[in-house]
Amino acid sequence: MVATTYAAHTDTATKVYGSGETQVRALDGVTVGFDRGRFSTIMGPSGSGKSTLMHCIAGLDKLTSGATFVADVDLTKLSEKQLTELRRDRIGFVFQAFNLIPTLTAIENITLPMSLARREPDRDWLDAVIAAVGLADRLKHRPNELSGGQQQRVAVARALASRPEIIFADEPTGNLDSHSSGEILAFMRHAVSDLGQTIVMVTHDANAASYSDRVVFLADGRIVNEVHEPTTEKVLGAMHKMGA
Repeated sequence: MVATTYAAHTDTATKVYGSGETQVRALDGVTVGFDRGRFSTIMGPSGSGKSTLMHCIAGLDKLTSGATFVADVDLTKLSEKQLTELRRDRIGFVFQAFNLIPTLTAIENITLPMSLARREPDRDWLDAVIAAVGLADRLKHRPNELSGGQQQRVAVARALASRPEIIFADEPTGNLDSHSSGEILAFMRHAVSDLGQTIVMVTHDANAASYSDRVVFLADGRIVNEVHEPTTEKVLGAMHKMGA
Protein backbone atom coordinates (compact mmCIF):
# COMPACT_ATOMS: atom_id res chain seq x y z
CA MET A 1 0.00 0.00 0.00
CA VAL A 2 1.09 3.57 -0.72
CA ALA A 3 0.31 5.30 2.56
CA THR A 4 -0.12 8.81 1.21
CA THR A 5 -3.06 7.87 -1.07
CA TYR A 6 -5.22 7.14 1.99
CA ALA A 7 -6.66 9.28 4.75
CA ALA A 8 -6.31 6.18 6.93
CA HIS A 9 -5.40 2.55 6.42
CA THR A 10 -4.48 -0.66 8.21
CA ASP A 11 -1.85 -3.32 7.53
CA THR A 12 -2.71 -6.82 8.78
CA ALA A 13 -4.50 -5.32 11.78
CA THR A 14 -5.13 -7.93 14.46
CA LYS A 15 -6.91 -7.41 17.78
CA VAL A 16 -7.20 -10.23 20.30
CA TYR A 17 -9.19 -10.07 23.52
CA GLY A 18 -8.65 -12.57 26.34
CA SER A 19 -6.53 -15.70 26.22
CA GLY A 20 -6.83 -19.47 26.10
CA GLU A 21 -10.34 -20.84 25.57
CA THR A 22 -11.91 -17.40 26.05
CA GLN A 23 -9.74 -15.74 23.41
CA VAL A 24 -11.62 -13.68 20.80
CA ARG A 25 -9.98 -12.44 17.59
CA ALA A 26 -11.99 -9.27 17.03
CA LEU A 27 -9.79 -8.36 14.05
CA ASP A 28 -8.01 -11.07 12.09
CA GLY A 29 -5.35 -9.56 9.82
CA VAL A 30 -7.39 -6.75 8.26
CA THR A 31 -5.69 -4.73 5.52
CA VAL A 32 -7.88 -1.92 4.21
CA GLY A 33 -7.52 1.68 3.06
CA PHE A 34 -9.94 4.62 3.16
CA ASP A 35 -9.51 7.21 0.41
CA ARG A 36 -9.29 10.95 1.03
CA GLY A 37 -12.38 12.95 0.16
CA ARG A 38 -14.64 9.90 0.22
CA PHE A 39 -17.50 8.68 2.41
CA SER A 40 -16.82 5.07 3.46
CA THR A 41 -19.00 2.76 5.52
CA ILE A 42 -18.06 -0.29 7.61
CA MET A 43 -20.82 -2.88 8.09
CA GLY A 44 -21.21 -6.37 9.48
CA PRO A 45 -23.21 -8.42 11.98
CA SER A 46 -22.85 -7.91 15.72
CA GLY A 47 -19.43 -9.13 16.84
CA SER A 48 -17.95 -8.83 13.33
CA GLY A 49 -15.29 -6.37 14.47
CA LYS A 50 -16.59 -3.21 12.76
CA SER A 51 -16.49 -0.96 15.84
CA THR A 52 -13.15 -2.46 16.92
CA LEU A 53 -11.72 -1.65 13.47
CA MET A 54 -12.91 1.94 13.70
CA HIS A 55 -11.63 2.41 17.25
CA CYS A 56 -8.19 1.04 16.34
CA ILE A 57 -7.88 3.20 13.20
CA ALA A 58 -8.96 6.26 15.21
CA GLY A 59 -6.40 5.62 17.97
CA LEU A 60 -9.05 4.89 20.61
CA ASP A 61 -7.89 1.29 21.01
CA LYS A 62 -4.59 -0.49 20.40
CA LEU A 63 -3.91 -3.41 18.08
CA THR A 64 -2.42 -6.70 19.25
CA SER A 65 -0.34 -6.80 16.05
CA GLY A 66 -0.19 -5.09 12.67
CA ALA A 67 -0.38 -1.35 12.11
CA THR A 68 -2.88 1.47 11.61
CA PHE A 69 -2.11 4.76 9.91
CA VAL A 70 -3.69 8.19 9.72
CA ALA A 71 -2.18 9.61 6.52
CA ASP A 72 1.44 8.43 6.83
CA VAL A 73 1.56 8.38 10.66
CA ASP A 74 1.86 4.90 12.21
CA LEU A 75 -0.35 5.05 15.32
CA THR A 76 1.29 1.97 16.82
CA LYS A 77 4.53 3.95 17.24
CA LEU A 78 3.01 6.92 19.07
CA SER A 79 3.08 7.60 22.80
CA GLU A 80 -0.20 8.21 24.66
CA LYS A 81 0.51 11.96 24.57
CA GLN A 82 1.16 11.88 20.82
CA LEU A 83 -2.01 9.83 20.27
CA THR A 84 -4.05 12.35 22.27
CA GLU A 85 -2.64 15.22 20.19
CA LEU A 86 -3.30 13.36 16.92
CA ARG A 87 -6.94 12.68 17.89
CA ARG A 88 -7.38 16.31 18.93
CA ASP A 89 -5.68 17.95 15.94
CA ARG A 90 -6.32 15.64 12.99
CA ILE A 91 -9.41 13.53 13.69
CA GLY A 92 -13.10 14.33 14.17
CA PHE A 93 -15.52 12.04 16.01
CA VAL A 94 -19.31 11.59 15.90
CA PHE A 95 -20.88 9.01 18.20
CA GLN A 96 -24.37 7.54 18.65
CA ALA A 97 -24.63 9.43 21.95
CA PHE A 98 -24.36 13.11 21.10
CA ASN A 99 -21.73 13.72 23.83
CA LEU A 100 -22.53 17.42 24.13
CA ILE A 101 -21.69 19.44 27.25
CA PRO A 102 -25.12 20.36 28.73
CA THR A 103 -23.95 23.68 30.23
CA LEU A 104 -22.51 24.97 26.94
CA THR A 105 -24.42 26.57 24.07
CA ALA A 106 -24.44 25.02 20.61
CA ILE A 107 -21.67 27.29 19.33
CA GLU A 108 -19.57 26.65 22.46
CA ASN A 109 -19.97 22.90 21.93
CA ILE A 110 -19.03 23.23 18.26
CA THR A 111 -15.83 25.16 19.02
CA LEU A 112 -14.91 23.25 22.21
CA PRO A 113 -12.12 21.08 20.68
CA MET A 114 -10.39 24.20 19.36
CA SER A 115 -10.88 26.02 22.66
CA LEU A 116 -9.21 23.11 24.48
CA ALA A 117 -6.35 23.23 21.97
CA ARG A 118 -6.16 27.03 22.37
CA ARG A 119 -6.60 27.46 18.63
CA GLU A 120 -8.65 30.13 16.91
CA PRO A 121 -11.23 28.72 14.50
CA ASP A 122 -11.09 29.58 10.81
CA ARG A 123 -14.11 31.90 10.78
CA ASP A 124 -14.95 31.40 7.10
CA TRP A 125 -14.86 27.62 7.46
CA LEU A 126 -16.83 27.71 10.73
CA ASP A 127 -19.49 29.92 9.12
CA ALA A 128 -19.71 27.51 6.18
CA VAL A 129 -20.15 24.53 8.51
CA ILE A 130 -22.82 26.29 10.59
CA ALA A 131 -24.69 27.35 7.44
CA ALA A 132 -24.47 23.85 5.96
CA VAL A 133 -25.77 22.22 9.13
CA GLY A 134 -28.63 24.73 9.37
CA LEU A 135 -28.02 25.86 12.94
CA ALA A 136 -27.43 29.60 12.53
CA ASP A 137 -30.57 30.46 14.54
CA ARG A 138 -29.88 27.89 17.30
CA LEU A 139 -26.29 28.74 18.25
CA LYS A 140 -27.17 30.23 21.65
CA HIS A 141 -29.37 27.30 22.66
CA ARG A 142 -28.17 24.65 25.11
CA PRO A 143 -28.55 20.94 24.26
CA ASN A 144 -31.75 20.53 26.34
CA GLU A 145 -33.34 23.22 24.16
CA LEU A 146 -32.60 21.30 20.95
CA SER A 147 -34.23 18.25 19.37
CA GLY A 148 -32.27 15.00 19.02
CA GLY A 149 -31.62 15.72 15.35
CA GLN A 150 -30.40 19.23 16.15
CA GLN A 151 -28.12 17.92 18.91
CA GLN A 152 -26.55 15.46 16.49
CA ARG A 153 -26.11 18.25 13.93
CA VAL A 154 -24.20 20.16 16.61
CA ALA A 155 -22.05 17.06 17.16
CA VAL A 156 -21.37 16.70 13.42
CA ALA A 157 -20.55 20.42 13.16
CA ARG A 158 -18.16 20.03 16.11
CA ALA A 159 -16.39 17.18 14.29
CA LEU A 160 -16.10 19.32 11.14
CA ALA A 161 -15.24 22.66 12.76
CA SER A 162 -11.50 22.07 13.13
CA ARG A 163 -11.30 20.79 9.51
CA PRO A 164 -9.84 17.41 10.48
CA GLU A 165 -8.15 15.08 8.03
CA ILE A 166 -10.73 12.38 8.71
CA ILE A 167 -14.00 12.02 10.62
CA PHE A 168 -15.05 8.75 12.26
CA ALA A 169 -18.79 8.32 12.85
CA ASP A 170 -19.94 5.37 15.01
CA GLU A 171 -23.67 4.69 14.46
CA PRO A 172 -24.30 8.46 14.18
CA THR A 173 -28.02 8.04 13.47
CA GLY A 174 -28.65 5.22 15.95
CA ASN A 175 -30.61 7.43 18.37
CA LEU A 176 -32.56 9.39 15.76
CA ASP A 177 -35.92 9.04 14.01
CA SER A 178 -35.95 8.48 10.25
CA HIS A 179 -36.44 12.17 9.39
CA SER A 180 -33.58 13.36 11.61
CA SER A 181 -31.41 10.47 10.36
CA GLY A 182 -31.97 11.56 6.78
CA GLU A 183 -30.99 15.14 7.64
CA ILE A 184 -27.73 14.05 9.31
CA LEU A 185 -26.78 11.64 6.52
CA ALA A 186 -27.54 14.23 3.82
CA PHE A 187 -25.33 16.71 5.65
CA MET A 188 -22.50 14.18 5.97
CA ARG A 189 -22.84 13.47 2.24
CA HIS A 190 -22.66 17.23 1.59
CA ALA A 191 -19.58 17.54 3.83
CA VAL A 192 -17.78 15.01 1.63
CA SER A 193 -19.06 16.04 -1.81
CA ASP A 194 -19.00 19.82 -1.37
CA LEU A 195 -16.67 20.55 1.57
CA GLY A 196 -14.03 17.93 0.71
CA GLN A 197 -14.14 16.06 4.03
CA THR A 198 -13.30 12.38 4.55
CA ILE A 199 -15.76 10.29 6.59
CA VAL A 200 -15.65 6.68 7.76
CA MET A 201 -18.92 5.50 9.32
CA VAL A 202 -19.92 2.35 11.16
CA THR A 203 -23.60 1.48 10.79
CA HIS A 204 -25.97 -1.50 10.67
CA ASP A 205 -28.49 0.45 8.60
CA ALA A 206 -28.55 -0.31 4.84
CA ASN A 207 -30.29 2.99 4.07
CA ALA A 208 -27.59 4.94 5.97
CA ALA A 209 -24.91 3.07 4.04
CA SER A 210 -26.51 4.11 0.74
CA TYR A 211 -25.35 7.70 1.35
CA SER A 212 -21.70 6.62 1.18
CA ASP A 213 -19.34 5.94 -1.74
CA ARG A 214 -18.24 2.50 -0.62
CA VAL A 215 -19.24 -0.15 1.92
CA VAL A 216 -16.75 -2.60 3.46
CA PHE A 217 -18.30 -5.71 5.05
CA LEU A 218 -16.71 -7.53 7.98
CA ALA A 219 -17.50 -10.98 9.38
CA ASP A 220 -15.57 -12.72 12.15
CA GLY A 221 -12.91 -10.01 12.11
CA ARG A 222 -12.17 -10.25 8.38
CA ILE A 223 -13.21 -8.27 5.31
CA VAL A 224 -15.52 -10.47 3.27
CA ASN A 225 -17.01 -8.11 0.69
CA GLU A 226 -17.12 -4.55 -0.69
CA VAL A 227 -19.83 -2.62 -2.49
CA HIS A 228 -19.05 0.55 -4.47
CA GLU A 229 -21.67 3.22 -5.22
CA PRO A 230 -24.05 1.45 -2.84
CA THR A 231 -27.82 1.58 -2.94
CA THR A 232 -30.06 0.30 -0.14
CA GLU A 233 -30.91 -2.70 -2.33
CA LYS A 234 -27.24 -3.51 -3.09
CA VAL A 235 -26.38 -3.34 0.61
CA LEU A 236 -29.34 -5.49 1.66
CA GLY A 237 -28.37 -8.03 -1.00
CA ALA A 238 -24.79 -8.18 0.28
CA MET A 239 -26.01 -8.52 3.87
CA HIS A 240 -28.37 -11.33 2.83
CA LYS A 241 -25.48 -13.24 1.23
CA MET A 242 -23.60 -12.95 4.52
CA GLY A 243 -26.60 -14.26 6.42
CA ALA A 244 -26.77 -11.00 8.35
